[in-house]
Amino acid sequence: MKPLFNFKKKEEKQKEQPKVKVKKPAVEKEPQYYRSKTNIQTLNYKVYYMTKKEMILYTLLGFVVGGLAGYAFFGGQFKDEFGVATKLTLIVDILLFVVFGALAARFYLPIRTKQLCENRKRQLTLQFRDMLEALTTSLNAGKNVTDAFKSSYDDLGNQYESGAMIMNELEVINTGLINGITLEELLKDFADRSGIDDIADFTNVFEICYRKGGNIKEVIRNTYDVISDKITVREDIITMYAGTKIELNMMLVLPLAMIIVMKLTSTDFANNYASVTGLVSEIVGIAIVIVAYLMAKKIVDIKI
Repeated sequence: MKPLFNFKKKEEKQKEQPKVKVKKPAVEKEPQYYRSKTNIQTLNYKVYYMTKKEMILYTLLGFVVGGLAGYAFFGGQFKDEFGVATKLTLIVDILLFVVFGALAARFYLPIRTKQLCENRKRQLTLQFRDMLEALTTSLNAGKNVTDAFKSSYDDLGNQYESGAMIMNELEVINTGLINGITLEELLKDFADRSGIDDIADFTNVFEICYRKGGNIKEVIRNTYDVISDKITVREDIITMYAGTKIELNMMLVLPLAMIIVMKLTSTDFANNYASVTGLVSEIVGIAIVIVAYLMAKKIVDIKI
C-alpha cells in the first residue's frame, strides 16, 4: 500500500526552493549642501567632497609617489646573470609602479579629504570667534541681539570677502530673521551643520539664556574668551611641535631617498636587493618605518 503522506517529496521540494538573498541597503552619504527654510543653499561642514580638479591633482600625486616608492624598493627584479635588465624586468617594473601607485592613491585620497575637512573646520572656528567679537561690540554699543547680528555682517565685511564661510552663515541668519524664523532655530541649524563643539555649546547656552532672559552679553563674551584661549593654546602647540612634525615627515621620506640613491650609485647594492633575502628585508624595513610613523603621528597629533 502507498503511504497517505509522502514526506520525502515535501522535503525534496523544500530543498529545491531557491534561497532569496536579502540585499543590504546602501549607506547613503551625507549631502554636501542643504537648503535653509529661506531657500538658501547652506554648506554641510561635517563632510568634504573634493572637486574634480582636487581629485585629479591628489590622485596623480598619490599615484606618482606610490609608484616611485614601489619601483625604488622592489624594482629591478629578474635580471640576467650579467645584471642586465630583461623584458621581464621591464614588465615587472611597470606592474610594480602601477599597482603601488594605485594603492597609494586609494589610501591617500581619504586621508587628504579628512585633512581638508579639518582645515575648513579650523578656519570656521577662527571666523566664528571674530563673529562673537563683533557681536560683543554691537551689544556693548546698546543694540539688541537681532540688530547685533545684522551689524556684525557689516563689520565683518571689512575683514572677510563676501564668499567667506562666516559671511554666508550671517547672511542665512539675517535672512531668516527677516522672514520670521527664530534666532535659536537659525543658530541650531548652523551648529548642526558645523560639527564643531564650541559652536554647539554656544548655541545651547544662548538658547537657554535667550528664552529665560539671561545675560546674553556675558554668554557671548565668555564663549569668545574660551574659544580664543583654545585657539591660542592650539597655535602654541603647533609652533612647539612644528620641528617635530618636520622630523616625522623626514623619517618617512629618508628611507625611500636612501634606497634610491644607493641603488643608482651602486649596482652591487641594487643586485643584493633583487634576491629573496633582500626583498624580505625591505618589506620588514618598510613595515617598521610605517608603524613608527603612525605611532609618532598619534603622539604629535594633540587635540584640544
